[in-house]
Amino acid sequence: MREEKKSSLGVLIGSAFILATSSVGPAFLTQTAQFTSDYRENFALGIFIAILFSWIAQLNFSRIIGVSNLRGQEIANTIKPGLGTILGFIVAAGGFFFNIGNIAGVSLGLTALTGLNVKITAAIAGIIGIIIFSAKNIGKIMDMSATIMGSIIIVLLLLITAKAPVPFGLAFQGLVTPKELPIFAILTLIGGTVGGFIPFSGAHRLIDAKVVGEENLGEINKSVNLGLLASALVRILMFLATLAVLKEGFALDPKNPAASPFEIVFGTFGLKLFGIVFACASLTSVIGNSFTSISFLKNFSFIDKNENKCIIAFIVISTILCIIAGQPALLLVLVGTVNAFILPFSLFIMLKATKNKSIVGDYEHSKILTYLGYLVILITTVFAILTLYNNIIK
Repeated sequence: MREEKKSSLGVLIGSAFILATSSVGPAFLTQTAQFTSDYRENFALGIFIAILFSWIAQLNFSRIIGVSNLRGQEIANTIKPGLGTILGFIVAAGGFFFNIGNIAGVSLGLTALTGLNVKITAAIAGIIGIIIFSAKNIGKIMDMSATIMGSIIIVLLLLITAKAPVPFGLAFQGLVTPKELPIFAILTLIGGTVGGFIPFSGAHRLIDAKVVGEENLGEINKSVNLGLLASALVRILMFLATLAVLKEGFALDPKNPAASPFEIVFGTFGLKLFGIVFACASLTSVIGNSFTSISFLKNFSFIDKNENKCIIAFIVISTILCIIAGQPALLLVLVGTVNAFILPFSLFIMLKATKNKSIVGDYEHSKILTYLGYLVILITTVFAILTLYNNIIK
């Protein structure tokens, strides 16, 4: 009994870190640093809104998927035949392009550590991913990898904020009385935290681990809360570290803004620390992204029977394209924003499912979560339209 409880705890922690580290990739760190540089302390409110909206959305996704014991595309197909295929294609395609950026992130981190050419380190990144998904007990390996690397990221960011003169008062001022509301930044943050494939990552892992049904709602809630706490902690620490060096009068390197706080605080050694953080963040995002993207195609029998081989093929193709294309920095930003456009669509499908007894049975979804979920849909849709208008149409 004790062994079973220990195993269940490991699955919950692993699922939480898969959720957290799926979002904490190279774009997550880079965007946080860049937006902090652009908006300074005013970005604090943007981070708070993004964390709040992400928590509301993720609780809705995970509870509905968990209770139904159906993956996102299966729920959508039950609501309307063919809808799940559309959702699966959109999420998997977005995940594929994002994975190219994740491989590039591992490559940059390993290059900062070793000095090797980025194409060589990109190949190494792909090989590491292949080794992880070649393991027989892939579930435990995936949980353990995400937990260890996620913990390393948090510890190293705590180290830099402990060393840097963090202006907590200034950050609080930006949270309470900001001079501007950065809509595009908020939309991008939400998209990078619970957009695209990300909100399904932890929930789909719990389905594979059989932590499903209304009787397991408490465990599902714990996994979501722990995952978003870890993700929020990384975001806040990165914001505070960046704000600290900006307050001291330093400027970020436009080519690699996320590395600047590490280098400014710790010098050359800081670049090595950054290499570890960036490589870990990117590799865990590769793991979560690859697993979740392929899980959206498991309704095809061939993919369901050969899941690990398909994930490996997904990583191999992403690695090859990364080596050919180089670092797709612009692609990372664009896909992060596209993920935010996908969020209202996929969340609406999940909330629609709560009224379908063939999906959730007698389960009654929280009215508060439902109303808040629709509020997130409304606001992110408005933000998406404003972003589209201001950056493309105008």
